[in-house]
Amino acid sequence: MISTDDIFRLKADDAAAFEAAALELFRFQAEACPPYREYIRRIGLRPERVGALREIPFLPIELFKSHEIYCCTEPPEAVFTSSATTGMIPSRHPMRSLALYEEAFRGAFRTFYGEPSHWSLYALLPNYLRRKGSSLVYMADRLITDCGSGGFYLDDYDTLLRDMARDPKPKILLGVSYALWDLAERYAPKLHDTVVMETGGMKGYREEIPKEEFHRILCDAFGMEAIHSEYGMAELTSQAYSSGGNRFRCPAWMRVACRDVNDPFDLLPAGQRGGLNLVDLANRWSCAFIQTQDVGRVDDDGSFVIEGRIDHAEIRGCNLLVQ
Repeated sequence: MISTDDIFRLKADDAAAFEAAALELFRFQAEACPPYREYIRRIGLRPERVGALREIPFLPIELFKSHEIYCCTEPPEAVFTSSATTGMIPSRHPMRSLALYEEAFRGAFRTFYGEPSHWSLYALLPNYLRRKGSSLVYMADRLITDCGSGGFYLDDYDTLLRDMARDPKPKILLGVSYALWDLAERYAPKLHDTVVMETGGMKGYREEIPKEEFHRILCDAFGMEAIHSEYGMAELTSQAYSSGGNRFRCPAWMRVACRDVNDPFDLLPAGQRGGLNLVDLANRWSCAFIQTQDVGRVDDDGSFVIEGRIDHAEIRGCNLLVQ
């Protein structure tokens, strides 16, 4: 099976190397991951006949709620869980190696923002002790350490703004969307030398509004031209980032494709609206091929836009972290 080093050595413009790596990982997971193996059997596919990336089947993300999506005989070092309200079943993602997860999120961060040590990271998130199962909180906790400055400030806006004002380094303010909106409404602070990065929709804490409108509210309040976004989930090991306009870009070991929402095996050409399929090769010990419930469009250059959720999909997301 492809090694972790080979996954993280992939180049963004080398489509052939990515496809070869994806096929190699598919052949391993089609045998070693029992729920994926059963899914492939039930759709009548013979793995040995898969010869191209577009022929690889994507596992419905809902199965992370009901099955153990794992393909290693050794126990995982951690199990990340999605946020869930009362009555909802959280997804579970066994993480064989926290070192692999850290290499993935540090590599993605460096791809789009450079060395963490050049930044301070301020998080409007619950801290790690309050939400141990969150991959996002784990990532923020480690990146704050890498940065050497910043911290967790949920519900403590006065201290947050005081500490940011005293900080001479470039800053990233990473927050659940409802908390950023609350900060904008209550304080409307003009932030300097700061990237504001949101992690998703309101998820029941505030009214859902179009992403463009929400970003405009934040831009007006914080005095900036664009709001950045982070796209990740408990079922992934990697993250995509947007530097504005809700257009996300992936690290070299991750790809996104669109499918027909009524036929999950019909992949759509670039520019057409459909359900999003994700290939995350860093999901080495679970399943790298995930059929999400998000809707969007993928451009020719591989960047993608999120336009919402498939009808009747469960509300989910990082803002459910705060209970």
